[in-house]
Amino acid sequence: MDTSKTKTLRTQLLPLIAQVYPDIDADILLSQIVDAFWLDGTKPRKHGRTPSNDLWTEHDAVLISYGNSILDGAHKPLDLLHDFLLRRLKGAVNGVHILPFFPYTSDDGFAVSDFRSVDTQLGDWADINRIGDDFHLMSDLVLNHVSSQGTWFNSYLQGQEPYDQFFFEASPDDDLKEVVRPRTTPLLQKVETANGPRHVWCTFSHDQIDLDFRNPEVLLEFLRIIRLHVDNGVRIVRLDAVAFLWKEIGTPSIHLPQTHAIVQLMRVLCDFAAETIILLTETNVPKAENLSYFGNRNEAHAIYNFPLPPLILHAMMSGSAHYLRRWQSGMPPAQFGCAYLNFTASHDGIGMRPVEGILPADEQAKMIDTIKDIGGLVSMRALPDGGQAPYEINTTFYDATSQTFTGQDDHHFDRFVCSQTIVMSLEGIPAFYIHSMLATPNDHAQVERRGMNRAINRHRWDYPTLNDLLDDPETPQARVLGALTERLRIRSAQPAFHPNATQFTMPLDNRVFGVWRQSLDRHQSIFALHNVSAETVRVDHMSMNLIDDEPWIDLLSGDPVDMDAGGLTLAPYQCRWISNRG
Repeated sequence: MDTSKTKTLRTQLLPLIAQVYPDIDADILLSQIVDAFWLDGTKPRKHGRTPSNDLWTEHDAVLISYGNSILDGAHKPLDLLHDFLLRRLKGAVNGVHILPFFPYTSDDGFAVSDFRSVDTQLGDWADINRIGDDFHLMSDLVLNHVSSQGTWFNSYLQGQEPYDQFFFEASPDDDLKEVVRPRTTPLLQKVETANGPRHVWCTFSHDQIDLDFRNPEVLLEFLRIIRLHVDNGVRIVRLDAVAFLWKEIGTPSIHLPQTHAIVQLMRVLCDFAAETIILLTETNVPKAENLSYFGNRNEAHAIYNFPLPPLILHAMMSGSAHYLRRWQSGMPPAQFGCAYLNFTASHDGIGMRPVEGILPADEQAKMIDTIKDIGGLVSMRALPDGGQAPYEINTTFYDATSQTFTGQDDHHFDRFVCSQTIVMSLEGIPAFYIHSMLATPNDHAQVERRGMNRAINRHRWDYPTLNDLLDDPETPQARVLGALTERLRIRSAQPAFHPNATQFTMPLDNRVFGVWRQSLDRHQSIFALHNVSAETVRVDHMSMNLIDDEPWIDLLSGDPVDMDAGGLTLAPYQCRWISNRG
């Protein structure tokens, strides 16, 4: 290692190594870390990137999809996804998060059996490369656990080095009552190994065995895997379930200091990489815990805005933006060089933990009752006292907006489009699950066939059938995709929608959720208004502080704003982007 070229890297890594691995020679581990991340003669940059708001722009929007969300029985699913992106979404989104595309045994990819291969049923690395050539590519680093049927765990069972020290063991007699988990299955699983019976830690399921990062060899192996991803075109690395990474007996084993230090260590490596790499943390937890993964501008570049899905859905169901506005008013802007990832739906359910302390229990109960009325499901989590609580709502977001607290009406389409427009308007980078873009209904047949609540939101489209639907302008699929892509293309031309542009939450009528955005150069302002109710609402010009001597236009309709009218009218679920630049 050329120390003259890694001095700054060294000074940043050594304290982190000492914090996580105090009993290991820090200089030796530093050299191993650099060798793991920079292979084949490549070297770190002389100086790490400093935080900036230049990693993203208003042009950025992400599609979230499984590699096999689209099938036709003849072509590789990754090629079909690539074709769909080019044919239907070019100019509307410029990034794609392909959910785990590795060989796996359960949980639709999140029980990885081989981190270095592409699932042959999807395609190969060349297919991943081609998508990465046309779109910003996000991959999953499933770093908390691996498949119980993969090579790593089988080698552990056989006592083979180094895997005999790769997995976290505990005893049923240990103090585990404080452990925070998202599941109700037993935490420990008894297994027979070449060294005798052991109990291994399983945060999520007994097919997903937790790794032991107290062993630095585990960290080194994941650094090599990140390098493999980056060399194959990945530029956004999603740290899946990272909050649970470090365990200590007698603690909640979530968000421990060593977990944050490991994220910081990965951030340092990404900042010194020649490639631009963005770290995104996935932590489906309450607000303060989620925000902690920004660190002091030294951990994740971006974090999921997890309270958004349940709060937006509540606003749409209740006809009131009260709780959404109150929460948003108290949200800090992302730290300099950081960004939120905004979304309403993903491959998982609509998490309820992020609205703890934000949405009262009776309001959550109304949401759950409404979801059950439309055929949605609810998944539970175990509590330390032995009880259970709702963990997530399982439904497609399109179906979730089909009914309000007062029942069904004729506003489903407009209500759904309004919900997605809010995501486009807020500070941060917008991301859209493919089944939201395609107005996919709940897939009850998949739930029955697979015995898994989350399957309701993981439909697999037949591509010829989907194209027929998208070519018919009267179908929900065509109408929704057309409306969302049109708005995304409008959005991408507005500097005031830069992910870090100024945002102020407007104190308007509870039926209207409004934010003021101003571009970084202060040249453009946008007043983004969203009527979340089935009523017609009038918003006074004075409440928006529209400057009299500037022309204002609604970017969504193209209509100029009549300043003499004194106010704006919003039809049920109508959205308006009022800007001083058309």
